[in-house]
Formats: sequence, C-alpha cells, structure tokens
Amino acid sequence: MGLENPQQPGPGAPETNPTGFSTTVTDTTLSEALITLRKRRWILITSVVLGIAYGVYKAETQPKLFEAFGRIEVRSGSSNEYRVSAVQGYASDTAASKMLTEVAILQSDSLMLTVAREMDLSNNPEFLEVKGPVSHTTLDDAGVRQSTVHRLQSNLHITLVPKTDIIRISYTCLSAKLSADIVNTVIATYVHRSYQTRFDSTQRVSQWLSGQLDDLKQQVQTSQERMMDLQRRLGMLGFDPSHNQISTSLEDLSKAAGDARIARIVAESRYRMLAGMDPNTMEGSIETTPGTAPGELNLLRGQVASAKANYAQMESTLGPNHPQAQALKAQIDELEKEIDAEQKRLLLQAKQNYVVARTNEDQTSAALEKQKSDAYKLRDDLVEYTVRQRDFESNRTLYEGLLQRLRTAGVQAGLESLEIDVVDQALPPASPMLRPQSTIIMTSFVFGLLGGIVLAFLMESLDTGLRSVAEIESITELPSLAVIPRSRRAGVSEAAMSTAQRNISVLTQPKSQFAEAFRSLRTALLLSSAGHPPKFILFTSATPSEGKTTTASNLACILAQRDARVLLIDADLRRPNVHHRFGLNGKVGLTTLLTGASKLKDTVQNIPNVPNLDILPSGPVPPFPSEMLSSEAMDAFLNHCGDLYTHIVIDSPPILSVTDGVILARRADAVVLVIRHGKSSKHVVRRARDMLLRSGAPITGIVLNAVDLSSPEYYGYYGYSGYSYSSVDSESWESQTVSASSNGAGGRV
Repeated sequence: MGLENPQQPGPGAPETNPTGFSTTVTDTTLSEALITLRKRRWILITSVVLGIAYGVYKAETQPKLFEAFGRIEVRSGSSNEYRVSAVQGYASDTAASKMLTEVAILQSDSLMLTVAREMDLSNNPEFLEVKGPVSHTTLDDAGVRQSTVHRLQSNLHITLVPKTDIIRISYTCLSAKLSADIVNTVIATYVHRSYQTRFDSTQRVSQWLSGQLDDLKQQVQTSQERMMDLQRRLGMLGFDPSHNQISTSLEDLSKAAGDARIARIVAESRYRMLAGMDPNTMEGSIETTPGTAPGELNLLRGQVASAKANYAQMESTLGPNHPQAQALKAQIDELEKEIDAEQKRLLLQAKQNYVVARTNEDQTSAALEKQKSDAYKLRDDLVEYTVRQRDFESNRTLYEGLLQRLRTAGVQAGLESLEIDVVDQALPPASPMLRPQSTIIMTSFVFGLLGGIVLAFLMESLDTGLRSVAEIESITELPSLAVIPRSRRAGVSEAAMSTAQRNISVLTQPKSQFAEAFRSLRTALLLSSAGHPPKFILFTSATPSEGKTTTASNLACILAQRDARVLLIDADLRRPNVHHRFGLNGKVGLTTLLTGASKLKDTVQNIPNVPNLDILPSGPVPPFPSEMLSSEAMDAFLNHCGDLYTHIVIDSPPILSVTDGVILARRADAVVLVIRHGKSSKHVVRRARDMLLRSGAPITGIVLNAVDLSSPEYYGYYGYSGYSYSSVDSESWESQTVSASSNGAGGRV
C-alpha cells in the first residue's frame, strides 16, 4: 500500500526524470466532481440555504402587479388590384422582418417619450410606484427623461402572435387602470405616428418631384429652342435633316464642275493642236470652235488656188506686167492676207475658247470646294442637331414620366402605407398577477444550487494547496510512498505514558491506521531500490511544520521493530526537536560528536519501548550549521554509522529555508519529501523538488502527511481499518523481504 513505483534508481545513479516516474493527468470525471462538491459541501449548503431564504422572501414580498394587454393587426398595405402598378407581394422573410421592425418602433425611445409626455408619467405616483405626492419634474431634464423612458420600456412587453400579423402589447404595474391606459395610449400613439410618418414621407417626395419637374421643364424648353435654332440655320423644313438647300446645290455644282473640266480639256486640246500644226493643213484639221464655219478658210484657199492658176496662165499669155496680171496678182496677195488673217483668227478663237473654258472650270471648282466646305459644316451641324434632338427627347421623356409619377404619388402612397387595426382595446384587469410561491422558491433553490456549484469549483481552482495524491504526483512527477493519516488518541490515559509514547503514536497504537501507514511507508522504502534496501534515509520538507520530524521518528520506530538496527539522527541543527519527542537529553549529540567533544557510543541514546532504535540528538546549536554538516567529519561519521546500523534515518531542516537539507540529501540513499495535507502549495513543492534534482539527490518519493481520512478525496482509502491481525503476522512478510540485509547488520554500539 502506498508503493507506486518500486523501480527506483539505486544510490549514485545519474540525474534523470525524477526516479523515472511519470504520471498522467486524467480528465475530470463525475466522481472527481462529486469529490470536489463533497469537500466544499459547506459552500454548497450555504449557497442553497441562502437561495431558498431569498426565494421565500421574494415569494412573501412579491408585489401585486396588474397586467393589461391589447392587440393590433398590422397589414402591409392594400392588395395589388388597387395599385396603380402591380408589384410583387412581400416574401415571408420580408414580412417577418417588417413585423419585427414594427415591434422595434413600438419599443423605440421616441414613441415612449411621446407617451410619457402625453400622460405626464414623470409626475404620476402610481407609475413611479411611490406613495404620496411627488415633486414636479419635467421630461426636458435628461435624467428624468431617461429614467421615465427606461421604466416604461422595462414594464412594457410587446410580442408577435406566431403565424399572424397581430402584435400583443401589455403593460404591468401596481395600478390596473394605469396599465390599461398606458397600453391604449401606446396603441393610439403608434397609429398616429404611422400615418404621420407616411404623410411626411409623401410630402417630402412630392416636394422633391416638383423641384425636379421644374428643372426638367426648363431643360426641355431650352433643348427645344436650341434644336429649332439649328434647324432654321440648316435650312431644314420640318424635322427631316436629309432635305436642305446645301445638299441640292452640292449635287448641281458637282455636275457643272465635271462639264466645265471636260470643256476645258477639249478647248485646250484644240488650241494646242492648232498652234502647233502647219497653217496650210489647218483646213484639214478637226473642227474648230462650234459655231464657226469650217469651210470659209477652205473657200479662201480655193479662191487663192484658182487665182494663182489664172495668174500663171495670164502671166504666160499676157506677161507679168499686164494690168490684168498685176490686178490678179494683187488679188492673190489680198486673198493670202485674208487666209493668214483667217488662220490667226481661228488660232486666237481657239485660245480664247481655251481661256474661257479654263476660267469656267476654275470658277466651277472654286464654287464646288466652297460648297463642300458648307457641306462639311452641315455634317457637323447635323451631328449637333442629332445630339440636341436626342437630348430634347430624353428630357421630354423624363419630364413626362416624372409628371405622371407625381400625379400618382398621392394615391400610391396611400395604398402603400400600413393598415393598422385595433383588435382588442386594453381593459383594466380584474385581479393581480402573482407568481406561484413554489415556483419562486424552486427557482431560487436552483440558482442557489448552481451558484454553490460554481463557487465550489471556483474555490477549488483557486486553492493552491495540495490535498490529493494524484494531484501531488502530477505536480512533482514523483511516486507517492505513503499517505499518513492524522493521528488520533485512542482514549488511553496520558498520565501512564512516557514522553515517547505520548509523541510517537506507533508505539501506543500499533493496530491503528496511522501505524499501518508507516508500515506501508517502510515497505515502499525497502523495495524502492533494486538489489538492496536503502541504508541512509533522509526526511525533509519544503517549509517548516510539515511533519518531517514526526514522520522520521515514527518510521524509525517501525524499522526498529524488526530485527534491523536503526539509528535516528536529528540533523536539524537550527531547531532540533527529536530529543523532545522521545524525552531525551539534548546536551550532547551530533554537534558534540562532530567537534570531537564526545564519542558515538557515549552520545547515542535509546528508549525501552524500542530496543533496536538508537537516537542521536542534534546537540547544542552551532554557529555555522551548514559548514558543520558539509565537513569531512560528517562524511566520516556517516560512513562509520553505515558499518554499524542497518538503516540510518536522518531528520533534516526544510530545504527552502536553509541549505542543510540539500547538503545532506546528496549523501543519502533515499530522500523522502514530506508534504503536509492542505498546507503546502503547488509552487513551493515544485521548487523544493527542483532544488533536490539540481543537487543530484536520489529522490525516492513523497509522503502526504496529516491527511484527514474523512475528507471526500480519501474516503475509503483505509477501508481495511476494521481488519485486525497479530503483530507477528503483520511483520513476517516484511521481515523475510530484508532478512538478508538484517543478517549482515553489525552489532549494537
């Protein structure tokens, strides 16, 4: 019992995870929760009692409240058959959100403030739940307004009747008439607000539409005037941009320019041909200018040829000086002059026709180019005209649409508004509304119970004390060697006892749970190391008053009840207490032995109750205990004791207070850390363990001391307490376990 892990490393083993022991923190189970509640039962009982007392008080003193209620039906406007333009009906989600919106409006501060002003609730004693007259207040004060609206909202309950469009409005107060009046006033104010809000909204829309219509009307007029001005400038009739004067002139000029160019080319070709050809062959050329007789030049040439023939005949017959011949000669010359003149005239006429044709072409081309420029400008104007026409049409369409909307806004707004019907007016209730006393008490009991449970677990979580073995093993990662219960007197008269019997419980109560716990500790220590039981056993603690001296003294007595020889050394040189426990003389002891003032056989003491136990008190308190315990004399003394005794039990000081315990722990075979139940905290124990580990001490395990076995976490831990057996049988197995080591022990000093 108490032996958690017997596989402990032997003395001198290298430092590892504390003795190779590991624990696993399990999840909180129902049994652990019940243990916690049983341990904190007084908190739970107190909380439940307070809850029940509060419930009884509330049940007896609950006010007589009157609840009046009314119902209204809220519909979302007229049906589509009455609408100007049919719209889709409200979806279920939209209708639900709409109803929730109306509930929020009914609970709004503005509506509550209107009701409070109308009924002057801030000066109503029944509303304020006070007796006698009240001082006059005004809702213009922020504090009064806030408190009145808050009180009104807290007592006003607005709920939706499921699967309907009905809203239930109720109010609870001390006056039946006032509760009904408040409900009816809330309904009337809500209905008035609904219609007033819709009317104001319609007015705002109408005003906005009117303003927009005025602007659009001005824009339509301006666009129309600009379009008409541009139409007149373009020479357009009506609204057809394809029929205009410029386009017609452009077609005529294009045709005239083509004809002029052809005429110029023909005239130029005639002139250049006539200017470059032989004059004698001019009469055989192409026709001259139209209107000119092409045969005149040929006639002159025929006359010249006939005259020349007559002249040649006459010259041959009459001679050249004949007057007829000379006259004919003169006629021939005259005809030749006329031919030259005619040729020049024809050439000049062809040139003039060419010049006229070229001039005509130039002028026609210039007029065409000017007309083209006008056409290009016309194209840009037509684009502008199209834009302005579209702008005009757009403004006119928008104007007409808004005008139609404005005309139907009033009718549509009436059809879209909510329809609110009062289903039930609020009537003063006939009797007050009282909650059953059993319900109030039961509710308070449940809340008290829950509060006690929460407080119990809260106190448990805030408690840093170590009380359970599992918790200690989880914190220290060390095995639990034994759980030592709190010592109780067995009713034996103390007058007949010696000092050792009064202080060492295992001597007077060998069959008690206390003695059995130390036997379990003895078994755990003897089996803690493989091969041989530990010889030097050191007991220490993190802080003072944790019971390490009691544990060391009782274990030494238990070890000495066997055939083993045991030496109990009081190594606490600062506050020695072992000699007081056994009623011995403390004038000589460990300090006198280390200083050489006494010898071992003259220093050790014993008691008649335990003949195999030798006790070495601490002796006088030295000025430097740490130096004395770490001296070579101390090493030699311990080595000498190891040859004489089977077990040496050492009681050392707390390791967090002084370093004596750490010094002694390095020389021990087994170090036991004593933890007092409910006293040691988690941080302190963890720090003590870390100090021992860093010093290389062979920590065997922990001992939980002064445990209240009636506490819930240890209930049934020593359930075998009623079982009895002889002292010989109880120790026979343990004697056999270490018989080999006992047979090799030295003789008594």
